[in-house]
Amino acid sequence: MKVRLLPSLSLLLVATSGALAQAPVPDVPEQLDVRAAVTFAVENNFAIRQARERIREQEGLIVEIKAQALPNASLDSGYTRGADELRQERATGLNQNWTIALNVRQIVYSGGGVQAALEAQRLVRESALLELQSVINDALLDVRTRFYDVLLAREQIGVQEQNVDLLREQLQTARNRFEAGAVSNFDVLRAEVAVANAQAPLIRARNQYRLAIDELRRTLGFINPTAGNVTKVPEFVGTLGFIPVSYDLENSIRTALSTRPELQRLAKIEEARAVGVTAQQSGYRPDLAVVGGYQMRKAGDSNRFNDSDDGWTIGLQSNWAIFDGRATRGRVAQARSQLEQARLTTAEQTLAVEVEVRRALSSLQEGAELADAATKVVGQAEEALRLADARYAAGSATQLDVLETRVALTEARTNQIEANYRYNVALATLRRSVGETDALLAP
Repeated sequence: MKVRLLPSLSLLLVATSGALAQAPVPDVPEQLDVRAAVTFAVENNFAIRQARERIREQEGLIVEIKAQALPNASLDSGYTRGADELRQERATGLNQNWTIALNVRQIVYSGGGVQAALEAQRLVRESALLELQSVINDALLDVRTRFYDVLLAREQIGVQEQNVDLLREQLQTARNRFEAGAVSNFDVLRAEVAVANAQAPLIRARNQYRLAIDELRRTLGFINPTAGNVTKVPEFVGTLGFIPVSYDLENSIRTALSTRPELQRLAKIEEARAVGVTAQQSGYRPDLAVVGGYQMRKAGDSNRFNDSDDGWTIGLQSNWAIFDGRATRGRVAQARSQLEQARLTTAEQTLAVEVEVRRALSSLQEGAELADAATKVVGQAEEALRLADARYAAGSATQLDVLETRVALTEARTNQIEANYRYNVALATLRRSVGETDALLAP
């Protein structure tokens, strides 16, 4: 399978081939929108940074394996001096021995093992690049979801504040009517209790907002505990709108199976396992290397360095394990099993991707239906409250009727923002499940 990387992500992947210096983390901005959040996460999210390091690890392994195909040179030396009693010729005092040798070895044939190992590592590195793309997609989905969590919590605060304001208006109306003698003190007490009870949901909404901001900071990888950043909260720009879009099931599955980096990565691993079988089978064949060097050693009749013997050497070395106790056979069997496991994993993940797309489409459909219904209900609840207030002012409706109508409006507004939130999250999840890159990373 040929790796197909989206243009915007390709630039990110190419950048990982060199050492990337981590830029200093900026201060908390005055405003933060989803585009800025996504851009920051691409460079600072810890999962993405770890995936980049795994690519560099694979590059190091490739360099290590390439060393087997390149000439290896070593400089060996040794010096010994014996006691006078052990010297070979007492008259000449030859009780020293030394040697210096430069040895070079170049593998010529390894039964295909070195070439197969290089190919396997190349495929593993490509799989690491695809893993990075997958990690980026997952991380940015998490960032979007956490950003939507912040917007949801902020909208819930607004709904609860509107509810408190409406109940306070109702309390003031009850007091005015009590002073006019139109109602009893019971209506005032009931309105006061309603205002007090409305404080608890507002307090919980504000706490959820603070927690959502911290979760967003975690997914962004934002670490800057300098003065002013600990308590500063940016203004979050954006709303949880509802813009219907449609996806076809058959086309979505087909797109996912052809573009999901997880499946492309598994295909590369499967190819690497197949090459691994070849690498292990090289143990059945002999190897051949050219060896040579230059050597200097002490002359037999002198301890002087200038009198040393020196010269070049060149030759061939070969090794063939005619019988290794069936160790090679065992390694080949392991490699073939790993290949079959890789194939099974690919098939399993293919099915999982298909199911994931189906679930994401179902969630999107549910979110769209809920958002559409909630929008209509809010309009109906607002009209119901207007009529209830008018009837209460005219004396044809009770205070309980008005309070129940206000509760219904608060519930409808809450349901609307939650439905819009679920729709936006479902849409982002579906786009990731079909392999679409984040729209904010498009060139």
